[in-house]
Amino acid sequence: MFVVVMLLVAMFGLVNGIHDAGNAIAVPIVTGALRTGPAVFVAAVFHMVGALVMGTAVAATVGGIAAVPAAQELAVLGAAVLGALVWNVVTLWRALPCSSGHCLVGALAGSALADGGVHAVHWGGLQGLRPEGVIGSLLWLVFSSAAALPLAMLGIRLARRTLRRASRAIESPIRRGEVVASAGLAFAHGSNDAQKTMGLMTVALVAGGHLSHFAVPFWVMLASAVLLTVGTMIGGWRVVRTLGRRIYHLRSLDGLVTQSTAGLIVVGASLLGAPVSTTDVVAPAIVGVGSGERWRHVRWAVAGEIGLAWLVTLPVSGALGALFLPLWRWVG
Repeated sequence: MFVVVMLLVAMFGLVNGIHDAGNAIAVPIVTGALRTGPAVFVAAVFHMVGALVMGTAVAATVGGIAAVPAAQELAVLGAAVLGALVWNVVTLWRALPCSSGHCLVGALAGSALADGGVHAVHWGGLQGLRPEGVIGSLLWLVFSSAAALPLAMLGIRLARRTLRRASRAIESPIRRGEVVASAGLAFAHGSNDAQKTMGLMTVALVAGGHLSHFAVPFWVMLASAVLLTVGTMIGGWRVVRTLGRRIYHLRSLDGLVTQSTAGLIVVGASLLGAPVSTTDVVAPAIVGVGSGERWRHVRWAVAGEIGLAWLVTLPVSGALGALFLPLWRWVG
């Protein structure tokens, strides 16, 4: 069972990278700041750096959600990862940006609930700004998405007002800034999403008797970073098109504000150990930029589809985690 669980976790990390490719590469490609090849290269490099230098606080939060007996950990983890993986694939097929953070929190909670009831879940809360358990993670997932829209709206209005007398020569520095912001967002994405895979792998190693306590080994950090990076290089191009073209027609300054806003929010969450969704920060940031400039040009039907996916991901992934638990008990 241990080997199967580790393979599933690896698949989740890879699909997470494919699904989230649009986060760091869609905007600079659409605005013309970078061609596809250089955009993928920049994202890959900074995904690796972010995953390796930002610690393991997010991994610890993910690893502490399920509070089940040691004998049940592998089955609960396997069911949860399978549930999260299935929902990620479904939303990838539908070209909908999906929250890996929501998937994991929901699937882990659903699987643990099915195994041992409410006492099998670490509900937690907030210790200051640091999240613990399900409630703390959900609060940060909601806050990170909700904050992106007004911050991006404010950012684009301030930027437009500041540059209203600027000549067309400002376009070149803006595009260079957009490249820097894109690299920063890739760094932020790596710092948060790779740690989700780290947390899952480390829990599996502890449950399988290969580690005495939860402490992320360097090889797990490296493997998680590589999986996320390879997934990004493969790219979920339908999701890229959804983020880059279908919500709002972005220009260079829009891209700079969108990427900067999302990157700052995600890095802050990573430092505090909050497993947030980069996808669900970038999408509302794009809506915020569009709302701050041309409200009528935002494709609200597409934004509504993304919002619906955001709402249903938690209960659906939780149900899938619970549904797959009997299978893992049978396998075990």
